[in-house]
Amino acid sequence: MTKAYHVILCTFPNIDIATQCAHALIEKKLAACVNILPAITSIYAWEGQIETAQEQLLLIKIPAENYLIIENLIKQTHPYDVPEIIALPIERGLPDYLQWITNSCHVMS
Repeated sequence: MTKAYHVILCTFPNIDIATQCAHALIEKKLAACVNILPAITSIYAWEGQIETAQEQLLLIKIPAENYLIIENLIKQTHPYDVPEIIALPIERGLPDYLQWITNSCHVMS
């Protein structure tokens, strides 16, 4: 059976909170790598209004089995009422890199 991996997308309102989340995920060995893409502009509908916000986007690489625990950790600490937490499956990747993800994480099944 082939192991499954995800990239989780999650936005944060500032670099400090984004960095704290990234460090927590790596320290707990839930994610192998977290990239922070700074200064993205998000335009979205919220409570009947069109909003524009400067945010930081995390790209979180994980074994798929860790998704639910990461979702719960983010929901408990995120300042937004409804944080963006979207998991995209990794359909292909360099086998050595995917193995590195596995080796870098505690897999929660």
